[in-house]
Amino acid sequence: MPIKELTKAEEQVMQILWQLSEAIVKDIIEKMPDPKPAYNTVSTVVRVLEGKGFIDHKAYGNSYVYFPLVEETEYKKFTFDKMMMNYFSNSYQSLVSFIADEKKLGLKELDELTALIDNLKNKKS
Repeated sequence: MPIKELTKAEEQVMQILWQLSEAIVKDIIEKMPDPKPAYNTVSTVVRVLEGKGFIDHKAYGNSYVYFPLVEETEYKKFTFDKMMMNYFSNSYQSLVSFIADEKKLGLKELDELTALIDNLKNKKS
């Protein structure tokens, strides 16, 4: 099943599930910042995530324990690839240029990026 984009609320729940590995709705709510959403709100988001194929559950009596089906790294790759395509025309040069300009990187940070690139080049050789 292809990965779908998540809403902000869905992504927040997924971040918590990736952190906890498995949880009941109450556990998810406890990890959320104040003001905490209503139980029914989080329960609805969880059911939507299940419908989208991001999570599944195990039933223990009347309780459901939810766990991720999509790994965090898999979703990171999906969102990064989408960002690269939509905002940087799949150009890593454009991405790095944007970061350097937008974040006003100093010489130290640019040297660190250069060292990282050199290390990656050496690994590929």
